[in-house]
Amino acid sequence: MAQHKVDYTKSGGLPVALTSIDKLANWGRSNSLWAMTYGLACCGIEMMAAGASRFDFDRFGTIFRASPRQSDVMIVAGTLTKKHAEFIKRLYDQMTEPRWVISMGSCANTGGMFNTYATVQGVDRIIPVDLYLPGCAPRPETLQYGVMLLQKKIRANTANKSQKPKRLM
Repeated sequence: MAQHKVDYTKSGGLPVALTSIDKLANWGRSNSLWAMTYGLACCGIEMMAAGASRFDFDRFGTIFRASPRQSDVMIVAGTLTKKHAEFIKRLYDQMTEPRWVISMGSCANTGGMFNTYATVQGVDRIIPVDLYLPGCAPRPETLQYGVMLLQKKIRANTANKSQKPKRLM
């Protein structure tokens, strides 16, 4: 008969892992992020490359979804025009709580070089943003690092309290 190296009867019983419900819930949330794709311009190509085989978001538990009701992260990649602002607000409102937003690229962050009447000068004027990724266009590695930072932020939150309303303007 095989002998175990650890005798649980002598050490006081079976091993027990102690943690809080908050940590367990946040660990589950952070490792199963479902991102809604909102690629508007050249940053959208880099976002698609991040989900492809070379950079593979699946290993982070991030799956791209096309439906806001199945997503908890919105990645806004590219230039947001005022025509699209209404739609992005509607999609954000349809997402379930808790929800997070990543603004990807200079055009999504600040309007970029397009200081015109038709361009929104930053996504944060329409919806609250949790993470800004700089660059024109940011590399897929930058988006991966941003998702890892978002996971770290989610793990640090308290799971049972609702998110505070974020200031929009």
